[in-house]
Amino acid sequence: MARLFEFFDRTETRTNYPNIFRISNLVLYILIIIHWNACIFYAISKTIGFGTDTWVYPNISHPEYGRLARKYIYCLYWSTLTLTTIGETPPPVRDIEYLFVVADFLIGVLIFATIVGNVGAMISNMNASRAEFQAKIDSIKQYMQFRKVSKDLEARVIKWFDYLWTEKKTCDEKEVLKNLPDKLKAEIAINVHLDTLKKVRIFQDCEAGLLIELVLKLQPQVFSPGDYICKKGDIGREMYIIKEGKLAVVADDGVTQFVVLSDGAYFGEISILGIKGSKAGNRRTANIRSVGYSDLFALSKDDLMEALTEYPEAKKALEEKGKAILMKDNLIDESVANAGADPKDLEEKILRLESNLDVMSTKFGKLLAEYTSYQNKIKQRLSNMESKVKTLRAEDLSEVVKDKTEEEKKTK
Repeated sequence: MARLFEFFDRTETRTNYPNIFRISNLVLYILIIIHWNACIFYAISKTIGFGTDTWVYPNISHPEYGRLARKYIYCLYWSTLTLTTIGETPPPVRDIEYLFVVADFLIGVLIFATIVGNVGAMISNMNASRAEFQAKIDSIKQYMQFRKVSKDLEARVIKWFDYLWTEKKTCDEKEVLKNLPDKLKAEIAINVHLDTLKKVRIFQDCEAGLLIELVLKLQPQVFSPGDYICKKGDIGREMYIIKEGKLAVVADDGVTQFVVLSDGAYFGEISILGIKGSKAGNRRTANIRSVGYSDLFALSKDDLMEALTEYPEAKKALEEKGKAILMKDNLIDESVANAGADPKDLEEKILRLESNLDVMSTKFGKLLAEYTSYQNKIKQRLSNMESKVKTLRAEDLSEVVKDKTEEEKKTK
């Protein structure tokens, strides 16, 4: 029995349909109770005597009631009616029959309460995500009404929420995975996003460790039809990879389309590298607009630079690849690119050194405080020992010396 319950617990944990399993489990328990109750009813009828009154099972000498199938079905039917209290059964006649029926009614009430409670809890669990999502929509609606947002914008916001729910994209990945250890998070991220990241040219030959770092930093974003992902002249703080959907590179009028980007395309990778001599600098060079609903992955410049601090060789390789791409498109000033160190880079290094010095000074302060505390404890112990020695008399010292001499003689 213990192994059966253990099987149920493990199955409920591992199945993809836990609510259906819980309902099936509950129905199974109810059927077992009804079966046991039917067996008890038959045993009581046999003890009292078949057909001796109207309540017990009919006389089995009758051909119709002597068959095994009829015996079981009749008792099961009687047990079901009694425990569910939804049908009429022959009234009891003897005292033992009354007691058994009363016990059955009480068990039936408990079963009914259990069914209602469990089914209610299952329905609540099944609708929990929808209720939470609906609460977010309601709060957004109240805010837009309070701020008197235009009806057109309000409709776009509601359609965006509808798209998230329809496409089952309402779950917050960080919230879902926050309880997992870092290793499992990394494995899930690699399984889901690594192939997408490898499509970007500048990342194709990078170290596996760097790719894993970057995969963990990808942020999913959803854009509505007509939304601008970026505009010409904007500062490029992130690059984008198209997971699903279509984006159009459009003119300044927002209508004329030059090219359409689809699944697997990417853009903005050069701007986040901050390559010296780039004619565009870190500015966007095109207007990119979502044609329909688009799912993108965003990688911010700060996240990329944070990951590259541990991989200096990979950083140099990425910068070289970026320069090659810019030279191919004639978008780099080679005189500036081949010049000495950029003052901005030097300034960043100095700031990084200053921050490292601050960290080191903090750690040194902690070590100094621990050393001072340790010194104070040693001084306190020495003072205690001195006070104890001062309280000793000459007789006590002579006794100690005498005991020591005797122990040395014994050892010899």
